[in-house]
Amino acid sequence: MKIAIVKYNAGNIQSVIYALNRLGIEPIVTDDEAELRAADKVIFPGVGEASTAMNYLREAGLDKVLPTLTNPFLGICIGLQLMCAHSEEGNTDCLGIFPVNVVKFPDGVDQKGDTIKVPHMGWNRLKDLSTPLFEGIDPAHAYVYYVHSYHAELSESTIAKTDYIVDYSASLHRDNFYAVQFHPEKSGETGAKILENFLKL
Repeated sequence: MKIAIVKYNAGNIQSVIYALNRLGIEPIVTDDEAELRAADKVIFPGVGEASTAMNYLREAGLDKVLPTLTNPFLGICIGLQLMCAHSEEGNTDCLGIFPVNVVKFPDGVDQKGDTIKVPHMGWNRLKDLSTPLFEGIDPAHAYVYYVHSYHAELSESTIAKTDYIVDYSASLHRDNFYAVQFHPEKSGETGAKILENFLKL
């Protein structure tokens, strides 16, 4: 199975490579259109800032290529945000694969009145799971790892939610495009199962 990881100006790609290696996959890292189209699956991971990342995608012509791919496609963390229509981070127009806006977490307090920290960093639970991406995942134990200050709003594309200050889209899906806000490569057995499910799509 040929798995392509999108090469662009974002960090955290190495941890995704290691996670795929644990599943017996040796991915390629590429920004070449032909290689991306020929892959069985494409993964679009990373951490970073939306406007900087989008500028790189435009310079490389990937802003035109990625939305037209027809192979199963998975965005991770900033990958999910860049697949949306617009991000408040840097007032950035994104790829528009999902007709969803990305907004910053509002200031919030918990039930004890303590301030809730932003960025959202650490483990939180998934709920309202759907699509084969989450097959075999027990929602009662579906804890995944997050690091983010911005989130995709709920929409018709939402296939999983997480509650942190507000309910937001933990995962999105449209056609061949999937995306997760959390880091499956850092989310233990649950994350490994989600990646395995994606590889079976």
